[in-house]
Amino acid sequence: MPAPFPTDWSRALVVAAHPDDIEYGVAAAVAVLTAAGKEVHYLLATRGEAGIAGVPPAEAGPLREQEERRSAAVVGVSEVEFLDHRDGTLVEGPALRADLAAAIRRHRPELVVTLHGGDTWTTPDTTPAAWNSADHRALSRSVLDAVADAGNEWIFPDLPGEPWSGTQYVAVQTIGEPPHAVDVADGVEAAVASLTEHRRYLEVLDPGTPVEEQARNQIDQATLTEDGGRRVGFRLFWG
Repeated sequence: MPAPFPTDWSRALVVAAHPDDIEYGVAAAVAVLTAAGKEVHYLLATRGEAGIAGVPPAEAGPLREQEERRSAAVVGVSEVEFLDHRDGTLVEGPALRADLAAAIRRHRPELVVTLHGGDTWTTPDTTPAAWNSADHRALSRSVLDAVADAGNEWIFPDLPGEPWSGTQYVAVQTIGEPPHAVDVADGVEAAVASLTEHRRYLEVLDPGTPVEEQARNQIDQATLTEDGGRRVGFRLFWG
C-alpha cells in the first residue's frame, strides 16, 4: 500500500505545462488539500495556445487561460500564474529552470507538485506505448532542478527575489503503483467540475461525447483503484 502523503506543510505550488494538465487527476488531490486548509497556487509554463485543433493560437491562448482560472477556482485555488513560454516547445535547460526558480521564489512553497514527466504514459513493458509530450518531459525534470536553483544565490545571480530554500518536498505524479498517495474520495466531484470548466477544449477534443461525461470518465481513469477506492499517487523528492 502507498505511504500517506505528508501534511507538515502550509503552502504548495502546483507546476504544469498546459491548462487542463492539472485537471486530469491531480486536481482531485488539490480539492482535498484546500478543503483541509492548505494554500495551493498554480503555475503554468504555457497558455496552451497550440492545444485546440482549428482554433488559432491568438484565440486559443486567452480562452484556455480563462478556462484554467475558472477550473482552479472550483478546487479552491485563487492564484494562477502563467510564464508564457511557447506551447509545444518547452526545452529542459537553464532558461526554463531560471523562470521556474524565480516563480518558486515568488510563491515560496513548502511543497512543489508537478506532473508525470516520464517518457511514456504507459508502464515500461507496454508496447506499443503511449508517448508523453515533449513539454511534459521537459517541464518535470526542470521543476526538480529549479527547486534547488531557487535557493542558490549563485546559479542565476540576476534572478529577482530572495533565495528560497524552504521547499521541503517535491511531489511528482506517478503512473502505476505509487510510493505515496492522497485519498481523493472527497475530491472527485470537485475534480469533475474542475475539468468540465475546460469546455471549449473538451468539445473540440471529442465532439461526440458530452463534456461532463468526458470529465467524469477521465477522473475515473485517473483516480479509481482496483478495490474501488480513489487516490492520486506521487513520488516524493527532498526539496
